[in-house]
Amino acid sequence: MTGSQMQQMDQIKSFLAGFARRRAARTVELPGGFAALDDEFALSYSNNHVVIDGTPDPGALPGLADEALGHLSHRLVMVLDDEVGEACAGPLVRAGYTRSTYLVMLHEGPVPPGGGAQEVDLDALREPLARRWRGYLPDADEEVIRQLVDRRETNRRGAAAVRFIGARTPEGEVASWADLYVDAASGTAQIEDLITSELHLRSGYADAVLATALRGAADAHCATRFLTADADDWPRHWYERRGFSVIGRHHGFQRT
Repeated sequence: MTGSQMQQMDQIKSFLAGFARRRAARTVELPGGFAALDDEFALSYSNNHVVIDGTPDPGALPGLADEALGHLSHRLVMVLDDEVGEACAGPLVRAGYTRSTYLVMLHEGPVPPGGGAQEVDLDALREPLARRWRGYLPDADEEVIRQLVDRRETNRRGAAAVRFIGARTPEGEVASWADLYVDAASGTAQIEDLITSELHLRSGYADAVLATALRGAADAHCATRFLTADADDWPRHWYERRGFSVIGRHHGFQRT
């Protein structure tokens, strides 16, 4: 990693921690991090989790997570620093957590002129998003699906500017969508949750959404344009072909 990329990684970690704090309905300070909580969406892991953005005692972390999330049926701990995540992995895995690694991918290719997608509201996303979640979680009840859809509105609290970007079919249905979070003051923009309806896969709609989001970030003078991708899943390669490269990692630990 170059010196510039190291600076950008620090910038991205600060952005991610700040987003989680602002989105939360309430936070609880912990050694080395904080818990971000929202009782309205208690079934949503990403709205009720521990964020480690400092240097905790790894051996104490399972107990801290139990204390902060003890009122919930799940545990989720996100560690934003790669080395800290490696140090915390042993105690958390021994405590019954499963580990996932996420790649921080920086856009370093040419910025597209635009992709023809547009900003949409949550109502336009509600039906295709619910359908997609039912496909991902076929055993989930309707209250879980409702919370996973409605929680998206809380993302508006996370950054100075939040846009839901969608590409529509000729009939007007939103076929692919993503969030764009922009902090023009720090020159940082994140593209998050790029999803395509199962009815419209491999039709170019995701490319339209990604290109539109990148153009929006560049127009907001954000030189640090990034997303995160599962290290073990195929989308990372799709993003690499579109000008993204891996500059770092963070780690998620989950227990149910």
